[in-house]
Amino acid sequence: MASIKDVGKFFIFIVGGLVAIIVGSFMIRGTMHMWDNPENTDKKKKD
Repeated sequence: MASIKDVGKFFIFIVGGLVAIIVGSFMIRGTMHMWDNPENTDKKKKD
């Protein structure tokens, strides 16, 4: 039973890491998109 629990903890650790990486990448992409938008709208208004 101990080996099954260890495998389960390892599996949860891997899944949690992948979820953290995916969520982090989306958050970074979102913040970069927020930074880019004001510059693009300002350029469009000036033109």
